[in-house]
Amino acid sequence: MTEEVTQETATQLPEPTGYRILCAVPDLGDTLDEEGLIIKADKTKELESLATVVLFVVKMGDMCYKDDQRFPTGPWCAEGDFVLVRAYAGTRIKIHGREFRIINDDSVEAIVDDPRGYSRA
Repeated sequence: MTEEVTQETATQLPEPTGYRILCAVPDLGDTLDEEGLIIKADKTKELESLATVVLFVVKMGDMCYKDDQRFPTGPWCAEGDFVLVRAYAGTRIKIHGREFRIINDDSVEAIVDDPRGYSRA
């Protein structure tokens, strides 16, 4: 049963087209402090997710970074990277309660090794 549900969920991810990138919003955690003593309200978690500046690259469209004029040094990111984008970037969608974004390839501003600790200033 678990394998069946996993396969059904995985096939529901949209296939980004053209120069678009499908990204997942990383789990931002449930607490405000390192010790886990201050629990975030649901509204706080929702606002943080909405304004997040770090995303996880899940899939890339077939035309991402193919324009040699705009991207002479090649792709700015790859599947599996955590990327820095502007707050509120992209088209927001939820699949089984998990938030995803579809962004343009030129929306990527940086690659980050570890998404923890990043927040919008």
